[in-house]
Amino acid sequence: MAEKGFLSSLFDLSFTEFITTRVIKVLFILGIIFSAIAAIVMIVSGFAGGALSGIVLLVISPIVFLVFVILARVWLELVIVIFRIAENTGRLAEQGPGAAAPPTSEPPPAQPS
Repeated sequence: MAEKGFLSSLFDLSFTEFITTRVIKVLFILGIIFSAIAAIVMIVSGFAGGALSGIVLLVISPIVFLVFVILARVWLELVIVIFRIAENTGRLAEQGPGAAAPPTSEPPPAQPS
């Protein structure tokens, strides 16, 4: 089956094509941007509350940024794994029964006579 274009996949009401695997990089970039904004907001709000809290949040905000980016990455990897499982399962279903059975090195069991 040939892949559809992005817009035709986006408006595919039968959901036969997944767009998540195509936009996952953009979603990760958005996660990084939102994490950076959250860290900057932490720093600004810390200094708005006083110099000591600003310095503390200035030290803590890079750690928070990294944790947010890691969480976004792990979440998106889980999403992409689920979609790849669905795609591979669809391919196996198209191949028919027995297509996924690995070859065995054991001889078949003896048939009773």
